[in-house]
Amino acid sequence: MQDDDQGICEEHVFSSVFRAHARTLRSYLYFRYGNEETAGDMVQEAFVKLWENCASVPFSKAKAYLYTVANNASLNVIAHEKVVLRFAKTQPGREAHDESPEYKMEEAEFDAKLQSAINNLSEAQRTAFLLNRIEGKKYYEIADMLGISVKAVEKRISGALASLRKEIDQIR
Repeated sequence: MQDDDQGICEEHVFSSVFRAHARTLRSYLYFRYGNEETAGDMVQEAFVKLWENCASVPFSKAKAYLYTVANNASLNVIAHEKVVLRFAKTQPGREAHDESPEYKMEEAEFDAKLQSAINNLSEAQRTAFLLNRIEGKKYYEIADMLGISVKAVEKRISGALASLRKEIDQIR
């Protein structure tokens, strides 16, 4: 077992963390979200973020960090897919093949800007927001999952909504 004094920034330590957790993290994401390709992408993204933040993540917290980052990234993908589906449902009678190239381009640009706005939220806000709006968790469930008070969850979600409103107003 490693101790926290040995940094994850050392290549052999990082490699051992990768060997220990990559396969199980990928399986977890695949079974949770049902998409093998996305699961692989999220694992890769999680390890990239771990490497970028290796100096600030103690060895003992590496596994939790990886799962949190991968789960949040997966929730962001799902949120984006749900926004696209919701938008498609509000366009009655419009089939995907009937849409003009300009419409498709505008839709893609809006989706990218919305995804960027969600990604610009703080990690705490994004996690609480996506758990509530995408996974349908109640505030008390989120508080229990994150080990914080319900008031803290309320504050994070209200801050996320305010930030998203501000950025979406700039998009229009």
